[in-house]
Amino acid sequence: MQQNLSLYHIFSTVARTGNISKAAKELFISQPAVSKSLQKLEENLDTTLFKRSSRGVILTPDGELLYAKTKEAFSLLQEGETAILHNRARDIPRLRLGASSTLSKYVLLSRLKSYITHFPQTRITISCQSTYQTLRLLDEEKIDLGLIGRPKKLHGYYFRPLLSIQDTFVATQQYLNNQQKLYPEDPLFHTATFMMLDEENITRQLVDTTLKEHQTELSHILEVTSMDLLIQFAKISLGIACVIREFVQQELYEKTLTEVPIGFVFPKREVGFVCRKDDENRPLLKYFFSDN
Repeated sequence: MQQNLSLYHIFSTVARTGNISKAAKELFISQPAVSKSLQKLEENLDTTLFKRSSRGVILTPDGELLYAKTKEAFSLLQEGETAILHNRARDIPRLRLGASSTLSKYVLLSRLKSYITHFPQTRITISCQSTYQTLRLLDEEKIDLGLIGRPKKLHGYYFRPLLSIQDTFVATQQYLNNQQKLYPEDPLFHTATFMMLDEENITRQLVDTTLKEHQTELSHILEVTSMDLLIQFAKISLGIACVIREFVQQELYEKTLTEVPIGFVFPKREVGFVCRKDDENRPLLKYFFSDN
């Protein structure tokens, strides 16, 4: 039983996500490691827990039975951990934040520096998640405050805009010159490599919507997991990157990157702090919603 505990955790994550690749990302391990762990658990239990399909994995009857039990067990463990942490830190102010790694670097960092100066005794934890995952953590009361790019629909939350951002395509002049030499008669949309965030990212979804509205289709797409990687890949002339203009101001000023004209501009959108509607007046959160 004891040696199976980690296997149960991996199994439960795959069962919840319905996809080995998604589970691997969430667990920060490789897909082969996930598959090997599932195989070992099935061997230990002498049963088949999943059926593989083109869309992911589906629980067998034995898998459904085990998932119900592991879900309940891990929920009880979480309750126990939460209770212990609450008892230990009940006299220490605690703030749980959620933000993507990109917004943490380019927006949250400077705001946190000021916050810590004013509230040095607060214990702060940060969950680096996407906008949709951050909102889910708010719903589950696992975080107190999120920093997100505002989605089109946002009901049941208090949202305070912090800044406006705008998507753009950038590349090195060298890459653009090479494309011109190789394909002098063809548009970039058909020949160039366009580097984008993955399809589950809200930025990518909004960019795709705008491209579709302008009847623009990219022929060659390279998906990248973070904005920082997009910027770095663009700087080594790997392709044309879709980035947030406000986050490459230095590169544009120094001309290490240049904006690529595409015939239209992306609409501006808001980044801001968000919390549950009933929490907007909590003392630990009010600082983030002020003009400080």
